[in-house]
Amino acid sequence: MDFSLLLVIAVALTGVIWGLDLMWWRPARRRRLATVEAGTTEGLSEAARHKAVKEPWPVDYARSFFPVLLVVLLLRSFLVEPFQIPSGSMRPTLEVGDFILVNKFAYGLRLPVTNTQFVELGEPERGDVMVFRFPNEPAVNFIKRVVGLPGDRLRYEDKQLYINGEPVPKQLLDPAPPGEPDEWLLEEQLGELSHRIYNNPRDPGPRVREVVVPEGHYFTMGDNRDHSNDSRYWGFVPEENIVGRAFAVWMHWDGGLPSFTSVRRIH
Repeated sequence: MDFSLLLVIAVALTGVIWGLDLMWWRPARRRRLATVEAGTTEGLSEAARHKAVKEPWPVDYARSFFPVLLVVLLLRSFLVEPFQIPSGSMRPTLEVGDFILVNKFAYGLRLPVTNTQFVELGEPERGDVMVFRFPNEPAVNFIKRVVGLPGDRLRYEDKQLYINGEPVPKQLLDPAPPGEPDEWLLEEQLGELSHRIYNNPRDPGPRVREVVVPEGHYFTMGDNRDHSNDSRYWGFVPEENIVGRAFAVWMHWDGGLPSFTSVRRIH
């Protein structure tokens, strides 16, 4: 279900109903009231006057909900949109059940539904945690880390990422982190940004021969390197599929009581 499309339809429908009432239906009710009052010498009771000018229920609902829906549409389309993490592909950076906030203007302003950019404000940088529409199924949102920019030469072999012929620096932090006996916890350095990743030394994983990222496209990978469906399997992310940059976790909920102790910035 495309929530953006439903929200746009709701805003349009309530706005049209409220607008029609302001321009035609409300003046018509007032004219009818004036006609009835002119035809009586005793005047109308307050109950009769209220009934004569009372808004029909669709107008009443439209007048109440249109401003709220419009504000929600503007906020989530151009400022910040919330998402929930459904899988472990970005562990240890993001856990299943994390609720995140996504900056919608970091990479330019885009129209809701069509995702067409109409104002350029910035571009993804290497190391950004980016939300985008899955190229093979645009109705589904993915979240991965940007590792390759347009023009980069990338290779992934024996758990090592190479960018433009240089191995990306990484350091082993824990060969068996708590709860993950089959994983290695490492710290990887992408430019000036360092972040943690998981690697399973016993899983050969995918091997990516050297590829060049086309103009207007990006190469993404999950931080949980051996458990992530990312660009190593299905290719590049087109610029028009970008949704925004994830910047904060504001809540965690795994089915029990919501937890706000994990509020933090994403890097």
